[in-house]
Amino acid sequence: MKGKLIILFSLLFSAFYLVPDKKITGTVTDTAGKTISGVSVTVYGTGIAATTDSLGKYAIRVPVNTRSVRFSHANYQTREVRLASGSELNVQLSPAVVDLVPGLLDELIDLAQSKPKNIGEYEVAFKTMTSPAAASYGGRILPRAEMNTENYKPVNENGFQIAAQQPVTTFSIDVDRAAYSNVRRFLNMGQMPPVDAVRIEEMINYFDYTYPQPKGEHPVSVTTELTDSPWNKGLKLLHVGLQAKSVSNKNLPSSNLVFLVDVSGSMADQNKLPLLKQAFKLLVDQLRAEDKISLVVYAGAAGVILPPTSGSDKMKIKEALENLEAGGSTAGGDGIELAYKLAKENFLKNGNNRVILATDGDFNVGIASEGELQRLIERKRKDGIYLSVFGFGMGNYKDNNMETLADKGNGNYAYIDNIQEARKEFVQEFGGTLFTVAKDVKIQIEFNSAFVQAYRLIGYENRALKNEEFHDDQKDAGEMGSGHTVTAIYEIIPAGLSSTYLPRTDPLKYQKSELSGAGKTDELLTLKIRYKKPDSEKSILFDMPVKNAPRPFASCSENLRFSAAVAAYGLLLRNSDYKGNASYESVLSLAKNAFGTDEEGYRAEFVRLVKTTQMLDSRKETARKD
Repeated sequence: MKGKLIILFSLLFSAFYLVPDKKITGTVTDTAGKTISGVSVTVYGTGIAATTDSLGKYAIRVPVNTRSVRFSHANYQTREVRLASGSELNVQLSPAVVDLVPGLLDELIDLAQSKPKNIGEYEVAFKTMTSPAAASYGGRILPRAEMNTENYKPVNENGFQIAAQQPVTTFSIDVDRAAYSNVRRFLNMGQMPPVDAVRIEEMINYFDYTYPQPKGEHPVSVTTELTDSPWNKGLKLLHVGLQAKSVSNKNLPSSNLVFLVDVSGSMADQNKLPLLKQAFKLLVDQLRAEDKISLVVYAGAAGVILPPTSGSDKMKIKEALENLEAGGSTAGGDGIELAYKLAKENFLKNGNNRVILATDGDFNVGIASEGELQRLIERKRKDGIYLSVFGFGMGNYKDNNMETLADKGNGNYAYIDNIQEARKEFVQEFGGTLFTVAKDVKIQIEFNSAFVQAYRLIGYENRALKNEEFHDDQKDAGEMGSGHTVTAIYEIIPAGLSSTYLPRTDPLKYQKSELSGAGKTDELLTLKIRYKKPDSEKSILFDMPVKNAPRPFASCSENLRFSAAVAAYGLLLRNSDYKGNASYESVLSLAKNAFGTDEEGYRAEFVRLVKTTQMLDSRKETARKD
């Protein structure tokens, strides 16, 4: 009897695998038409499965009698799609709705309970957000308390300074762009971002601007424009644009790169380690034979997964990445120590030596405070090894740690919210992301009080320097990579203009009311740049005067007009005291008239985000009134 059962089981088993099959291919996109990587494509109740690649494409072989295929992703609503007779099946997924804003879910629940017949458009949000899926992300269900442990450094907005009393202002440049993609993540989830997540300078610098390439001895060019403020009548905007020298990828120095990957339990979510793997594979595709890659991971402890390997051995590097799995606590300090040690052991004297850290920033073992983390990184940068920081995930994201690492580690910081952002960082802007042409770049401006009554720098609050630190070569500042641009905007109260923004101060008793010679020149200001070459610790200084020659806003460059739109948007997101008469409508008008070529569609995406914000803000205001 036992033998007959075995034979019968074998026949049934064979029959299953002899069923004719067919190949189904297609592309998965979101509602905006962007491709989605990492989507699970499965036939329910079987072991048949596939996953979309970095371009959102998939291929799967299914039995001919299969009726439907399921498409699922942690950040999107699962869809069961019926198969037609053809072999191509393209699918569109809608975003999942997640409650990560404290009190928002409670507010909706209270609204629904108090006004069950009049909640209008909130009814859909309420039903969606109180469903079981609403309390989950990354493929796991979370308690409410765990869903909002994100940390951000407080941003104390710059106020106006009286030029006659404090004519000099100094700050470090900032090429970080993490704030923009992080804000985008919140908005795409149907939520307003936390105020301290909005760093206006990073939002402005997310976009590329067409400043002229440096032509002289310095690797950085400076462009300035002066015009009227679009949101504060009578005030002026000073636009400062820096352009780093672009170096062809063929001429870039050899690289000694150490991938430092967080594989702790908090990285298990779909938009963390799985997305990280896809992102780093894009970077691997850009490497050359002369480049060397090492892979260090850390969780409860740190270890070397891949010793220095030639960039030509891409399959070996990608296999090491693919084999990574998440689990355990987060010993971030141990991982950083080991990564820098490996980078130092393989140091290239005339090359690009860099640690590339990928994490959600949740260091819960080995580092007790942000100050301790800062001191660790400051020690390590003295070895001539740069640091690039890439943030992933949500819910427990520690932006404060990430910003500290980038600011103190001679590097840049980006937030990867999707595979398109990974492509931007690792493919389109490969040179700027990884190859420094000028380090410790500082800007100092002296305003002429004959023309400038008061001024304020928009953003850069966490990059402010003391005026004396401009001359201190021991003081760290920002780095500019190949082709990088940096934009800064000052808002100016002209001399003689009455403004409610003017701070109330007593007149100086012992100082002259005017600076010597201030009224005898047409110079609005003098701008100074100080930087170091990548292999030097001695700074180089150059300066330039800027004349008091404003132009009408409409005749200014697209660079100024679009960056002004982004600045105004940031003021609205922060509900700034200095937003004046800025509105979402005015931001949209400014942006639409300054698109430029926009080959990659980033400026068009900005317009969509502004419209999303306008809708969310309107709903919030309606709920508040009700």
